[in-house]
Amino acid sequence: MGRVWVLDTETKGTGAEMVPLDKVQQKPAPSKEPFWVPPERTPREPKPPQPRAPRRFRVIDVLSREVLADDAGAREALGVLNGVHSIVDVQVYVREQEKWRLLTLGELRTLWEARTRQLAEEA
Repeated sequence: MGRVWVLDTETKGTGAEMVPLDKVQQKPAPSKEPFWVPPERTPREPKPPQPRAPRRFRVIDVLSREVLADDAGAREALGVLNGVHSIVDVQVYVREQEKWRLLTLGELRTLWEARTRQLAEEA
């Protein structure tokens, strides 16, 4: 008697193929190795944030390019700004990651307002 052939559609990607019926009916024996699932990892505790170093400022006169304050703290920078007539008369830099960054106009206005508050408190 001849073999009975069936269309096996279990193949992936290439389409179906013709296989003997007895091959399709025989299921493979289960694996003798136990199935292993790794345990869930315990999440690490996040590192506490580093305390931010105090900001350091450099104040430069625009007209003369004279450095009015170099590597000064906030109070010192505000003290230097007390002697300045207008906000546009100086350029103020802040140290960030070992480089000096020019303050934006909004940041400079905030510093200028702090200078005004400091003047009001001293009076």
